[in-house]
Order: sequence, then structure tokens, then C-alpha cells
Amino acid sequence: MNAKLLFKIVFIIVMLFLLVLIGLNNKQAVSFVLPPLFTRPVHQPAAIMYFAFFAVGILTGAVLTVGVGKKGGGGGKTSGGK
Repeated sequence: MNAKLLFKIVFIIVMLFLLVLIGLNNKQAVSFVLPPLFTRPVHQPAAIMYFAFFAVGILTGAVLTVGVGKKGGGGGKTSGGK
């Protein structure tokens, strides 16, 4: 297991722990207004709103990183052919 993968796993565990803490301590309702998408304010507990924003961020990161990776070397040109 390389260090980059280990760092990612630890980071996700810490983020999930923060989600649990936020869910336990933020139960008051908040309103979210986004006029282009919602005609009325959305009233949800603060923890649910945080989780929703976190999920949108994770999905955005996943979409942005799709297809990123090492490309295999094909039959490239060789120098000094006969």
C-alpha cells in the first residue's frame, strides 16, 4: 500500500468522523435558498445540509477525476531505424 492511498483513506475516515460530530451537535433547522433551482426555501437540520454539501463535493471531485490516470505506451516511434 503506497503512502498516497493511505493518506486518502485516513482523510476520508476523518471527514466521516466530522460528519458524525456535526450530526450529533447541530440539530437546529436552517434554511437554504437558491432561487434558480428552488422556488421556496429548504428547511432542514444543519447536519443534513452539511452532509448534502459534502456529498455534492465528493461527487464533483469524482466527476473531475474520472479518466485521469497513466496511459499505456503504445507502439511509439523508434529513433535510428534502417
